[in-house]
Amino acid sequence: MTDQKRAPKRIAQAVLNSLKGGVVPRIGLPYITVGRKNEIEALLHDIDIISDGGASFRFIVGRYGSGKSFLLQTIRNYAMERGFIVADADLSPERRLQGTKGQGIATYRELISNLSTKTRPEGGALTLVLDRWISAVQSEAIRETGLSPDDPLLASATDKKILAVTSSVSELVHGFEFARLLSAYYRAYVEGDDDKKANVVRWFRGEYTLKSEAKAELGVNMIITDDDWYDYLKLFASFFRMAGYAGMFIMIDELVNIYKIPNSVTRQYNYEKLLSMYNDTLQGKAKYLGILMGSTPQALEDKRRGVYSYEALRSRLAEGRFSKPGSRDLLAPVIRLEPLTAEEMLVLCEKLSEMHADLYGYERKISTDDLVTFIRIEYSRIGADINITPREVIRDFIELLDILYQHPETDVASLLNSDEFSYAGSEAVSDDADPGYVEFTL
Repeated sequence: MTDQKRAPKRIAQAVLNSLKGGVVPRIGLPYITVGRKNEIEALLHDIDIISDGGASFRFIVGRYGSGKSFLLQTIRNYAMERGFIVADADLSPERRLQGTKGQGIATYRELISNLSTKTRPEGGALTLVLDRWISAVQSEAIRETGLSPDDPLLASATDKKILAVTSSVSELVHGFEFARLLSAYYRAYVEGDDDKKANVVRWFRGEYTLKSEAKAELGVNMIITDDDWYDYLKLFASFFRMAGYAGMFIMIDELVNIYKIPNSVTRQYNYEKLLSMYNDTLQGKAKYLGILMGSTPQALEDKRRGVYSYEALRSRLAEGRFSKPGSRDLLAPVIRLEPLTAEEMLVLCEKLSEMHADLYGYERKISTDDLVTFIRIEYSRIGADINITPREVIRDFIELLDILYQHPETDVASLLNSDEFSYAGSEAVSDDADPGYVEFTL
């Protein structure tokens, strides 16, 4: 048994249900994280750079089920703990970086809808952030002036502080309209005009589709569009910093959905947008902003349809001649996930077995030797050296735990050695073929 901190039952239930369903849990990751130490350290270094006013852009590359979404969620939690606002979204046929039918703005809306903070990790934090910003500015004005909250002069002092923030933002691209809307939200907040506040939030969310409607309701002749939505994310990053947060982290997964676009011209427009975002972060045109994108190897490297089909991106992202499996450059723009080792999977399974026993209130009966047998069988299947993923192993293991719990009379060893489970036993890779792969020590 490991000396592992027990997860609350609510979290344990969410973690086990998510993993059995083949998806990454949004909570409870610290209880089950194993491996990826070097990758996490590299990304945490990026977080330090961003909080100092820099920007970063990374690709996390791995096959389906290899753990890239898990790593993205892990960094999401780390970033929120360190005072960042985080936004995440999955690309899909309806959500792209660029589109002629609103696919780009759809991605922006998803990101803004999923804005999360340490105190609001489930998303929907935009209104909370705006209200807290105003409240913090008012409190600071009270401290500096010594005025009481009811003093009419306090409004003037607060106005000056709000103006300082909005003036700073207004210097950026599209910043003038953004600043006007921040001021409008502040006025509506002070006056108790909930309708006006709701309209400003609606504009920030990219939900206005007509300039005339925005002009009539808010007095601005601009709306967020497919072409300029990324500029507003940069504005938000700067504003969030002034509102007391460390910065903004954007996580976009399923880049493969751009690779799948059948029209080559549309794909190229999306890669052009990707290049623009990438250049912005590396050339210092964005501040307090980090971007992580999840991709499969094929979606990145395919020179006919993938990211590498756009020569300007390929020349920036392709690995150098010295990088190779086992000694990757984790300071490069592309982080390629190495497979979890058998030892790491063993540790993960032990964590899950203890979590499962705690959740359902039984004495754990699966031993370390049983875990070793399970991992050996999984890693001995034909093609496991290139095809096995953590997702598949975890789903098998949780199913095994569920069966043992529901049928306590079942013998663990006999179940593991049954034809139904060890169907590949007769075809197992021999130890001579790759002894370092299926043999490991504890």
